[in-house]
Order: sequence, then C-alpha cells, then structure tokens
Amino acid sequence: MTLEDFEVCVGEGLDLVPDELAALMDNVVVLVEDLPPSEEPQDLLGLYDGTPLTERDGWWAAGSLPDRITIFRLPTLAMCEDAEHVAEEVAVTVVHEIAHHFGISDERLHELGWD
Repeated sequence: MTLEDFEVCVGEGLDLVPDELAALMDNVVVLVEDLPPSEEPQDLLGLYDGTPLTERDGWWAAGSLPDRITIFRLPTLAMCEDAEHVAEEVAVTVVHEIAHHFGISDERLHELGWD
C-alpha cells in the first residue's frame, strides 16, 4: 500500500470520529510516519504525544505546540493481510490515540474492548 493510500485510510478513520467528539479535540495534529521512533517498540501502530485534555490547566495553551497523533504505516502493513484489514486496523488505531488525547488510558480502552 502506498503512502498516499495509507493516508486516505487515516483520513477515513478520522471521518469515523463523531462530529461532537471531533469538535472537542483541541490543538492536535494527526501525522503518518513509516516507523515508530527508535526508542519505541517497532511493532507500534500509533502514538499519542501531548498533554491530554484532562491534564491541561489554564496556562497550558501559552506557547504550547500541538499534540501529535502519529499512525505508523509499516508496522500496520506488516500485521494486515489486505487493504480492508489495513483500513479496519487504522480506524481502531486512530480511535485509540484520540482516546488518549481525551485522557483515556490503555487499561480503560482494553476494558471497553478497544484491544
């Protein structure tokens, strides 16, 4: 799958986020990279890097860079059998990382069935 096709999958995953939730996202950018940073597990599918909304205070926005959600293309492609599976996995990963932006932990996501 080309980078462009993968980016379309990420966009489609973002489109699945209800408008009410998307409107609450604040100062966050979604990126696509081929591989996770070297200090992270190399089979990582996505990463949230920022300050969750639940931890921001009144001074947070003063000079803050955007939070980043990064979706990793090559690990996703390695675990998926076909384009349909890629689209499904990307959608789950996007939702998972957005949940972190809202302050939802991995443990809570697993409790909710987002493994």
